[in-house]
Amino acid sequence: MSKILVIAEHADGRLNASTSKVVACARKVGDDVEVAVLAAEGGAVAQQAARLTGVARVLQVDHAANAHALSVVLAPQIVALARARGSTHVLGPGSTFGKDLMPRVAALLGVPQVSDVMAVHSPTSFDRPIYAGNAITTVEVPGTPVVATVRLASFTAVPEGGPATVEKVGTSAALPAHTRFVSLESHKSERPDLQSAARVVSGGRAFGSADNFKILYALADKLGAGVGASRAAVDSGYVPNDMQVGQTGKIIAPELYIAIGISGAIQHLAGIKDARTIVAINKDAESPIFEIADYGLVGDLFQIVPELTQKL
Repeated sequence: MSKILVIAEHADGRLNASTSKVVACARKVGDDVEVAVLAAEGGAVAQQAARLTGVARVLQVDHAANAHALSVVLAPQIVALARARGSTHVLGPGSTFGKDLMPRVAALLGVPQVSDVMAVHSPTSFDRPIYAGNAITTVEVPGTPVVATVRLASFTAVPEGGPATVEKVGTSAALPAHTRFVSLESHKSERPDLQSAARVVSGGRAFGSADNFKILYALADKLGAGVGASRAAVDSGYVPNDMQVGQTGKIIAPELYIAIGISGAIQHLAGIKDARTIVAINKDAESPIFEIADYGLVGDLFQIVPELTQKL
């Protein structure tokens, strides 16, 4: 029987939407799903996790060292918890948080990691993308425990149900002292989170400057959309790298994706292929982005975007 341990992603006392998508994947593996909330004081987050449909129990691991999500500190606790609970699977989100944390968990457990799970065939058989999403491979894990990250764009978040029971648990894991939290510099925005937004507007190098991105922000605000960017725009310094969408950025699957001034390099397309509707605006009619777009508009973005914003 499979017993799945899902590692919750959270910040500022709020459960990240990625966790509900990992739970959706876990439910395809088995019915006994536990969610681990590691925090300094995780009561509020644990209650949010307990409301997710399909969660049997929430394990609240409170420790002062968990005040900041350092993978080197969290990993030993997760391993100790997984062993104590008899977990056959340990799943984390395919976000920056999960990609940093789960390889450490796999290494400490002495097992290989399955990355970017996008479909579950059995408790030991999974599909994952390769070659920038241009091919799908089925991998068979030789045994348990299975450590994996979940491709968030491939799963629909579970609704609220429950509530499940919340258990306060502790671990005897020795925590390393060679890594410590110094400070956090983050970009605060009132716009929806890029990876969970239903609508996303992205800009490319064609905007020409950081100042010109203001017209993109105006459109996003009218749509209530998250804002992304191509790697070219990020490398040019127009926007911070946490806005990058693509193979080396964030993989997203919004209901609506509007690509403006983005040519459509294969690395960018790998990050948006699961979007429900793709709209492209570009002055070059031969841009690869038009090959996958549901709707395309050829023209000067500096004329089209302000007009579109005005009409909205």
